[in-house]
Amino acid sequence: MDGHGRVRSYNARRGRLSALTLERMEVFGPRHSIPASGMLLPSEAFGRTAPVVLEIGCGHGAAALAYASAHPAHDLLAVDVFTPALARMLAEADRRGLTNLWMHRGDAVTLLAERVAPASLAGVHVFFPDPWPKSKHARRRFISAETLDLIASRLAPGGELLLATDHDGYAAHVRSAFAAHGGFVVTEGERPSWRPTDGFEAKGLAAGRRVSEFRAEVR
Repeated sequence: MDGHGRVRSYNARRGRLSALTLERMEVFGPRHSIPASGMLLPSEAFGRTAPVVLEIGCGHGAAALAYASAHPAHDLLAVDVFTPALARMLAEADRRGLTNLWMHRGDAVTLLAERVAPASLAGVHVFFPDPWPKSKHARRRFISAETLDLIASRLAPGGELLLATDHDGYAAHVRSAFAAHGGFVVTEGERPSWRPTDGFEAKGLAAGRRVSEFRAEVR
C-alpha cells in the first residue's frame, strides 16, 4: 500500500546507491527534473509550451530516449521509482545532447492525480509493465478501471495511450480492462517505429514470446 491506501503496481526497492548513481543524479538530475511540487506547468517546468508525453515505468529509459530523439518538438517526462535506472537514463540523455527529456522519481499515479492538469497530455506510454502473473498479485497490475479513468481525464483531445506487453496473460487483462471501461477506441497490433527493441522487449523476443501492442484514444 502507498500513503493513500492504494495498492502499488511496483515493488519499492531499497538499498545503498552507488557512487556512480549519486554522481549522475547530482550532475544531471537538476538539468532534467521537474519542479518538486505544485501543478505541472510546461512553460515553467520545460521552458516552453509543447506537447507533453508521459512515460510510466521508464526503467533504464531506452524507449524514453528514443522518443525524445525522434520527437524534438515534444517534451517527454519519464517516471520511475528506481533511482539507478533514472541516473543511467539521464547520463545517456546528456551524452546525446537531449534537452526535451525530463524525469520524475516517484509514483506515476500520484503524479497524474495531483500534479498533472486534466486534458494536458499528448500521450501516455506504458511499455512492458510488471505483469504480476500470480493470481493473488493480479490486483497490483497497473492497468485498472481507476488508472484508465485517470489517464483518460489527463489526455488532451487526440491524445493516446500506448501500451506494450510480452505477457499473454497481461495482454488479456488489458483487453478486458479496455472493454469494461468503454472510454477508449483501441487499436491492437501497431508497433511504434521509433521504439527500440531493448530491455524487456528484447528478453521477451529472445524467449520466443510475442509482443502485444495497444494504441488507445479517448472516445
